[in-house]
Amino acid sequence: MKILNTAICVLNSKYIHSSLAPWCLMAGIDKWGNGGIRAEVIEGTINQRLENILRYICDAKPSVIGFCCYIWNITATKQLVTLVKNRLPESIIVLGGPEVSYNAAQVLRDTPLVDYVISGEGEKPFALLLNAIYDGGHADNIEGLCYRKGGEIVASPPFVSQEEPPSPYNDRYFNALGGRIAYLETSRGCPYSCAFCLSGRCGTVRYYDTERAKNELVMLAKSGAKTVKLVDRTFNANRKRAFELVDFIIRNYEKEIPKGVCFHFEIAGDILDDETIKLLCTAPAGAIQLEIGLQSYNKKTLEAINRHTDIDRLNDNIKRLIECGNIHIHVDLIAGLPYEDINSFSQSFNTAYNLKPHMLQLGFLKLLHGSPMRENRQSFPCGFSADPPYEVTETPWMTGDELVCLHHAEDALDRLYNSGRFRQTLDYVIKQSGITPFELFLKMGEDLGQKNLYGITLDDYTGLVYDYFGRFSGVKKPALRDVMVCDRLAANPNGRLPAALVVDNDEIKTALKELRKNPHIRPKKGVKRGVAVLHSQNCIVYVDYEDKNPVTGEYRLNYLHT
Repeated sequence: MKILNTAICVLNSKYIHSSLAPWCLMAGIDKWGNGGIRAEVIEGTINQRLENILRYICDAKPSVIGFCCYIWNITATKQLVTLVKNRLPESIIVLGGPEVSYNAAQVLRDTPLVDYVISGEGEKPFALLLNAIYDGGHADNIEGLCYRKGGEIVASPPFVSQEEPPSPYNDRYFNALGGRIAYLETSRGCPYSCAFCLSGRCGTVRYYDTERAKNELVMLAKSGAKTVKLVDRTFNANRKRAFELVDFIIRNYEKEIPKGVCFHFEIAGDILDDETIKLLCTAPAGAIQLEIGLQSYNKKTLEAINRHTDIDRLNDNIKRLIECGNIHIHVDLIAGLPYEDINSFSQSFNTAYNLKPHMLQLGFLKLLHGSPMRENRQSFPCGFSADPPYEVTETPWMTGDELVCLHHAEDALDRLYNSGRFRQTLDYVIKQSGITPFELFLKMGEDLGQKNLYGITLDDYTGLVYDYFGRFSGVKKPALRDVMVCDRLAANPNGRLPAALVVDNDEIKTALKELRKNPHIRPKKGVKRGVAVLHSQNCIVYVDYEDKNPVTGEYRLNYLHT
């Protein structure tokens, strides 16, 4: 029997990330392909030497090689295509994925080494293309397929399947997963049409069978992955269905679903109802993460990007979820949106920060191929990079210099706030100095942005932060040192203070003697303890490194007044 060897390759951004797309294509081959197709998935990362990935591809001896293309890997993927064609000149190259779906004809014009581009959902078109190649026939009538014919490019609109796609989860998938982050799709399409996003172009929302979703939730939870990310565009768009799946997770946690597994959902915060919030608040601590896109609080901006948000309800719902204390809340802002100048963005930032989410992601607008903002440039006259990820470089409302400053602020935000290592420190500095959160991160980003902080150790960075905040008006260095000590002990289980925060090593010995006097607070056998003296509060603080808060990632601080 003739065999058509096929390799499906994807370059992930990091090793810890897995990719669902190639396994969806494999499932499509199993369902629609003929029996003569032998396919293999090859995963790598954009940080690997391409020559090493090339070797894996060549070892598969493929006649057809498919590449899954995204903004983070398209540059490396095109370089890899060149290497492949040099080594395997007779191979057929097929590209697919969101980075090539909405500019397929241009991709074929720009990259003559590519033979086909699949636009839209790929499971069925890719399998049918392989069948045609196997049979030596034509691929003219395959939906979503773009190719060359008689010197012309034949383009097809993105394929949107009305069938429920076959499940990608099988023994091959789980053997390859290896404990990395697992991804689950329980629906396709999005009910919204945000101008910066592609999800609204993926057809109307199509929900998979709910029992299938439950079974796959359990399979992935048992796979060894500690995080299962649902890639549904707006998980709670269907309130009843979302409630049922969350309820299923909660009821089966520590039963069918192992303890310690975390499920990550992207939701619209303003459409959460009271019943769902109450349910979420009953989830085991750390079992659920919610990512909530705010994007902006500027009403004119939201209107321009076709995003309809009940801001008051959104804020109330986020506050309620955070107050529950059992769910990690991640919120997103986007810099560079229409009608958002630096003053407007500062208001959006301060509003989001004051909600006290566990993570506040400051992202930057990217003009993706196929997004309304990119296709309607007259309405959105923004300058942006010609190379991936097509990030906005200036807008009529925000200068290029201001966007650069926001990048520095983003770095400070990630190091200080999102790391979870300086939360008490930030609260203290903001309260004592009267500075707003946005002013703090912008100022620190600007002041330290010229320093080379790449590779700086945590101890050295802590010393830098201590010296920097110590110069703020209203900040008292002894009190600053004490809150930084508390942050350090709560976040780092080595129990050791950096040199910048050590006042007198003998004080630790004295503190330990005080603790030993009380038999009720001796550490358990084998449990490491961190201890320090807080001079501004005249007390001892200690941490036993056994039970980390699964939501905040912190260990509990205990205080003993002397």
